[in-house]
Amino acid sequence: MSQQTVQMGDPPLDPERRRTHHPGLSLAVIVACQLMVVLDASVMFVALPKIQHSLHFSATGLSWVTNAYSLAFGGLLLLGGRAGDILGRRRTFIAGIALFTLASLLGGFSGSAAWLLATRTAQGVGAALAAPSALALIATNFQEGPERNRALGVFSATSSAGASIGLVLGGLLTDWASWRWVLFINVPVGAVVLFLAPRILRETERHRGRLDVAGAVTVVTGMVALVYGFIRAADAGWGDGVTLAAFTGGVLLLGAFVVVETRAEQPVIPLRLFADGPRAGSYLIMLLLAAAMFGMFFFIVQFLQNVLGFSPLKAGVAFLPMSGLLFVMARTTPRLMPRVGPRRLLFAGLPLIAVGLVWLTRLSAHSGYAPGVLGPMLLFGLGAGLVFLPITATVLAGVRREDSGAASGTLQTAQQVGGALGMAVLVAVYGPALRHGGLTHGVNVAFTVGTVFVLVALAVTVVLLRPRAA
Repeated sequence: MSQQTVQMGDPPLDPERRRTHHPGLSLAVIVACQLMVVLDASVMFVALPKIQHSLHFSATGLSWVTNAYSLAFGGLLLLGGRAGDILGRRRTFIAGIALFTLASLLGGFSGSAAWLLATRTAQGVGAALAAPSALALIATNFQEGPERNRALGVFSATSSAGASIGLVLGGLLTDWASWRWVLFINVPVGAVVLFLAPRILRETERHRGRLDVAGAVTVVTGMVALVYGFIRAADAGWGDGVTLAAFTGGVLLLGAFVVVETRAEQPVIPLRLFADGPRAGSYLIMLLLAAAMFGMFFFIVQFLQNVLGFSPLKAGVAFLPMSGLLFVMARTTPRLMPRVGPRRLLFAGLPLIAVGLVWLTRLSAHSGYAPGVLGPMLLFGLGAGLVFLPITATVLAGVRREDSGAASGTLQTAQQVGGALGMAVLVAVYGPALRHGGLTHGVNVAFTVGTVFVLVALAVTVVLLRPRAA
C-alpha cells in the first residue's frame, strides 16, 4: 500500500468541514476499497484452473491473469498517489473505484482470454488510483488520537486478513457459482462505495505539481515487455525472434525510465532512494521474495487442484494454516525487532522460506497434502512473518521526510512488480519441464528456481544490509 500521499496534518477544505461526519460509514467505505484491492490479488488464484479450462489459456499464458493486474497496479501505484495529491484524494479514490468496478463487471462477462486480460489490466489501473488515497482519507476523516488509531487498526487488520479471505472466498464463489463471480462480487460493493463516498468522505486540499506520466509509462511498458519475453520463451524458446525483441524492448524502455527519472522535476520514483545501500538492498529483497511468494501460490494451486484433485474451495482452505501463522508472526515480530534488530530477523526468516521451497521440490503425484504441502507452507508462513517488517523498517530508516511516501510506495511497487516478473521467470522454466515430464516435474523445477530467488535475497542481506553508522 503506497503511503506517498499520507499527510496526517492535511486539513480538509472549508466546505468539507461542514459535511456531516459518520465515522462508522466513512471507515466502512475506506475499508471496503482496501478489501477489494487486497482480495483481488489472491481471490483469482484458486479460480485459475477453472479459468484456464473456460477461456482456453495455455499452461504458461495463464500466469497473465495475475500478472496483468500486478503490473498495472504496482507500476502505476506511485503515480496514483501523486494524482491524489494534485487532484484531491477523494476525487481520485472515487475515479479509481469506478474504473475498478466497471472493469470487474466487464471481466465477469469475458468471452475470451484477451478480454479477461484487458479487464484485469483496467482493474489494476483502478486499484492504483484508489489504494493510495484510501489510507490518506483516514487522516482526513478521523481526528488524530484514539479515533484515528482505531480506524488505522481496523484498516491494518483488513489488509492482513484480506489475502486469506480472498483464497476462501474465491473457492466458495468458484465452487458454488462460477469463476465469473470472483469478478462480479466487486460490483455491488463498488456500487455502494461509489454512492456513499461523495456523501460522507471529506475531500483533501489539492497541491500544485506535475504527474510523471512518462516515467510511469516507460516503467510499466518495460516490465510488461520483459514479462512477455519470459512467458513467450516458455513456449517458443529463448532464440525466438519475438522473444529476443521483447527482451530488447524491455531493457531499452527501462533504460529510458532511468533517464526520464533523472530529469523529471517530480519523478514517480526518486532515484536518490537507491543511493542508500541497506534501502536498495531491502527493495531487492522484497522483489525476490515476492517473486518466490507469487510463484508458490500459483504453482501450489495447480498442484492441489490438478494433481490432488482438490476443489477450489478445498484448495483455498488448504492455505489457511500458512496465512494464520503469517498473521500471528506479523503480530509477534514488532516485539522481537527492538531486541534482535532487522538483520537477524532476516537471517532467521529467509532460510525458513528457502527450506520450505526445497521441500516443495520433492512433490510427486503420490504426495499427500499433509506431508507434501502443509509442512512447507507452515515454514513459509513462519519465515515470511519474520521478514516483512524488517524489510519495511530498513526502507524507512533514515529516509528524508519528503521522501517517506515515495520510499514506502516504491516498496509496494517492488512487491507487485517482483511478483509478476518472478512468476514470469518461473513460468519460463515450468513450460519446458511440463512438456518433458508432466505437471509435477514442471512444478518441481519452478520451486527450485524459486529457492534460488530466496538464496539470492539472503546473499543481498549479507552484503548490503549492514548496520548503519550512528
